[in-house]
Amino acid sequence: MWQGIGLSLPNRGVLFGATTVEELLELPELAESSGAFTSVWVGDGLIAKPRLESIATLSAIAARTRSVKLGVCCMATFPLRNPVLFAVQWASLDVISSGRSLLAVCLGAPTARSGVRPETELEAMGVAREERIGRFVEGIEVVRKLWTGPTTHEGRFFKLSDIDILPKPAQDPCPIWIASNPDPTTLSAESYDRAIRRVARLADGWLSTVVEPKEFGQRWQEILDAARDEGRDTSSMSSAAHLMVNLEDDREAARANAKRFLDSYYSMNVQPTTLDAWGAYGSPVEVAERIGAYVDAGLDLPIIRFASDDQRGQLARAIEELLPRIQPA
Repeated sequence: MWQGIGLSLPNRGVLFGATTVEELLELPELAESSGAFTSVWVGDGLIAKPRLESIATLSAIAARTRSVKLGVCCMATFPLRNPVLFAVQWASLDVISSGRSLLAVCLGAPTARSGVRPETELEAMGVAREERIGRFVEGIEVVRKLWTGPTTHEGRFFKLSDIDILPKPAQDPCPIWIASNPDPTTLSAESYDRAIRRVARLADGWLSTVVEPKEFGQRWQEILDAARDEGRDTSSMSSAAHLMVNLEDDREAARANAKRFLDSYYSMNVQPTTLDAWGAYGSPVEVAERIGAYVDAGLDLPIIRFASDDQRGQLARAIEELLPRIQPA
């Protein structure tokens, strides 16, 4: 089901001058007023990849917009957060935005950045590495229960006795997507199958990144098939892809500029294969063809992040020359 086009904002970039707080709040207004975007997204992180906190940032954007959905891709800190506090925080965002929130949670695999050890976040939050998946799955269950009504829960990590929270989300039900990128070439067959079935069993939608269109389509079909095996109606399930974009008429220049931005933004040396699987670079025609390949493979919601220091200029060109070329399958 076509969900339109999303704009991903570089909320990490405020910390090192790639953007400013004011620009971060103005870009959603421009995106919404153009009528070309249906959603606005921010990233989430804690110590390894710090940025303006996602719920606080989305709340500020909610006050500056009226119609676009507000998403996080992905809520990497979800396994680290207390689900009771998180349920109240996210429900508050949904109420503030009049039911426009769109939550995509993920495992937030700890990765080293700028000399920060991968375990630093986990240790700071008192979470063992081997607990991440368990906390993730149980956290989704607890949050959904709390959003429904009084909750009693006896789990491995969380125990609640007749707890009721307010506010409840404005949306009923409030959607929870899972962001993941299971790769059968790097995971065991068992781990890959568990990752696919986790999305199929628990999620209202799937969000992925750093994946070629063909592989995206294959994994999305596997998720849908697994969801049907679980007895779920898949007609309301949606798919999204987080894509890096740099618009320049010279494709190699666009690709090089995207790499410079991403290397700085994520404090890493992005390898060529990752760079090319991550996004679309070049003229509006070239970028539209690349995004169209994902749409043809089953993508419902392209989420575009401009891999450029010129966020405003890229947005203006995308509105004028790129987005009219992107059509639903």
